[in-house]
Amino acid sequence: MPLLEVKNLSVSFRSEGKCIDAVQNISFSVDKGKKLAIVGESGSGKSVTSLAIMGLLPQKVSRISSGEIIFQETNLLKISSEDRRKLRGKDMAMIFQEPMTSLNPLLTCGEQIMETLQLHEQLSKPEAVSKTLDLFEKVKLPRAKEMLKNYPHQLSGGQKQRVMIAMAMACSPTILIADEPTTALDVTVQGEILHLIDELIAHHDMGCVFITHDLGVVKKFADEVMVMYRGKIIEKGSVQAIFNYPKEPYTKGLIACKPTLQTNNYRLPTVSDFLSGNPISTEKKKLINYNETLLEIKNLSIDYVTETTWLGKPKEYVHAVKNISFEIKKGETVGLVGESGCGKTTTGRAILGLEKAAKGQVIYKGNDITLFSTKQLKNYWNKVQIIFQDPYSSLNPRITIGEAIVEPMRIHHIFENEKQRKNKAFELLETVGLSSAHYQRFPHEFSGGQRQRICVARTLAMQPEVIICDESVSALDVSVQAQVLNLLNDLKEQFDLTYIFISHDLSVVKYMSDRIVVMKNGEVVEQGNALTIYENPKESYTKKLLSSVMG
Repeated sequence: MPLLEVKNLSVSFRSEGKCIDAVQNISFSVDKGKKLAIVGESGSGKSVTSLAIMGLLPQKVSRISSGEIIFQETNLLKISSEDRRKLRGKDMAMIFQEPMTSLNPLLTCGEQIMETLQLHEQLSKPEAVSKTLDLFEKVKLPRAKEMLKNYPHQLSGGQKQRVMIAMAMACSPTILIADEPTTALDVTVQGEILHLIDELIAHHDMGCVFITHDLGVVKKFADEVMVMYRGKIIEKGSVQAIFNYPKEPYTKGLIACKPTLQTNNYRLPTVSDFLSGNPISTEKKKLINYNETLLEIKNLSIDYVTETTWLGKPKEYVHAVKNISFEIKKGETVGLVGESGCGKTTTGRAILGLEKAAKGQVIYKGNDITLFSTKQLKNYWNKVQIIFQDPYSSLNPRITIGEAIVEPMRIHHIFENEKQRKNKAFELLETVGLSSAHYQRFPHEFSGGQRQRICVARTLAMQPEVIICDESVSALDVSVQAQVLNLLNDLKEQFDLTYIFISHDLSVVKYMSDRIVVMKNGEVVEQGNALTIYENPKESYTKKLLSSVMG
């Protein structure tokens, strides 16, 4: 008897008077000790399926129109909401995709884990503290004792995700549903977390439903794979069968559009290429020697105050960036890689002038931007822009995407009048693969990939020379990621752009970059030509990063 069995499940949503079928007549099962991966693009029904199993679908707009969800011989659709609540967190646990919105901002991270333990395990407070500390250490949270007292906003994205994983594992559940649990994690932590989940599955004979867009993770972690497309299961089987002998064009596209360390084509194939039968480009990347230095980072150090005296004077510091130096040539793409907390994003923000340097210089065209006045920085931001990781939080939900593109042009006095700015916004929307008809729509009306394209269009509105891409594709599924990476490469040629590409996904960095800068604990440990570093890394840390790459 399977641990979890889903039979002929159909889920629909009501939207603007219409009924939308999100999941259509799907069936699958998960046995004890087994790991089922559900893969597919955004909107394929993966997360809706998981929410239906957990009983967390929004009641007012959703309806399970048919099917059964049987867990340990009990049909979950036939029991009361109170009985399902008792199962959640104890026997059934879920790791959600977005930890910032899933964690309570008013409680410390420790309190949120202890609440679960005291509710389901009836532990005393000292016992709950002890077990929470143990969980934090198991998921490799740095400074575990401090993390007990920290609030979610004080943690990095990867650290928040580890808190979510600790919370899900707290009561040793029988079935674990993991919805994109490793998206925000760098490769070494990703491997450690997957190994931890593996150990727990083996130790507790637990079943696991693993939802992800990272096919490299699926290949190494799962036992079986289920491919979903537009609410239906189009293919399922063992990992070996799906990856070595995929039958459906959609499955073939999903596997092919994920860059690997061996990828050397100029363009990545996309799912639409396989569905439409388009020929796949075999053009190879060209090696170009860039000569003109555009940006130079010299002996840069950045410190954060962690403790002050009662008079408010700094007492203790964290050295986020320590005496780093590297150059960026005009027209090249420089990749910044390293584990969470290594100083990648801090370095990017310092280059943008958003972080104050403790010492050192950031020199742009011969001028040290660390000495710039506010007015000079404003002019500098015309030429150096950033694309953030989360496109949804980067866009104002109250204004249309057209206004989001026009607004920075207006503030920085780009073009003489509103008509010219609006026409430029139309042109940019077309450039990034959208339509001028989208101008009056709001951010919530677009998919994640489309929102990221809007952020790219808004960045281009400033007519920059340098764009810092800070984890700008890490939250996108592989098919959309391939489209955005192709777009970024096309725009680089079209507008003669220079990129600083920050990511924890080493295969993506290798595909995009001409040169690589490897960071560890705030220091640069290795830098050089991308191909040379990937084929012949000198430092043991770089070798460790590369050996951890999934797929």
